[in-house]
Amino acid sequence: MNANDSNAAGPSGPSSTEAALSDRAQALRLTSVSRETEDRLAAIVALLEKWQRTINLVAPASLPRVWTRHVADSLQLVPLAGEARRWVDLGSGGGFPGLVVAAVLAERAGADVTLVESDTRKAAFLREAARIAELPVTVLPARIEQVAARIAAGVEIVSARALAPLPRLLELAHPFLAQGAVGLFLKGQDVDNELTESAKSWRINSRIQESLTDRGGRILIVEAATPLKPAS
Repeated sequence: MNANDSNAAGPSGPSSTEAALSDRAQALRLTSVSRETEDRLAAIVALLEKWQRTINLVAPASLPRVWTRHVADSLQLVPLAGEARRWVDLGSGGGFPGLVVAAVLAERAGADVTLVESDTRKAAFLREAARIAELPVTVLPARIEQVAARIAAGVEIVSARALAPLPRLLELAHPFLAQGAVGLFLKGQDVDNELTESAKSWRINSRIQESLTDRGGRILIVEAATPLKPAS
């Protein structure tokens, strides 16, 4: 067997390299970006694949489809944010959507994306990805509750992906929403049930948009959320 045999196409399908290129092309058809942004995204993905060997940044089963499952899923938030430049991503984990958003906003003067991630190893990955891709990113290795009130002023968008059920997510995001930020939250098909549960303790002005990348996915756009009674 020669060194290239492991990457060669077999009778059942394309090589892993071909599959990765196909996944990338499909993602960029769904959510087109500039060539410069694509290069920044490619640098992030390459680093993620390297660090994934020692840190669980994304679900291992999703790695072969990282562009469609994670990159494009994150990119679809950017058009919903208009011309926003000040963005905070809560529980950034492997950088989705935060790093991806920053890769796009890097072309906007004055862009400032803050990633809040309490896991120090993941925070280290986020810093390194921001460095190599030259992103307008600040990484805060802290619990959201510890920093939210301090950094909320002037934030235009607050985002989160698979962070917490909506009632808890609204608690975490409230310091930002209370100062006028719009919430962009990537959710699953149970978002209606989460809204029903949240309505017991929150007055919510929101709308739902279907995901471009996941049939069962939803994007919850929260324009405002006010607690119905003070926290005890």
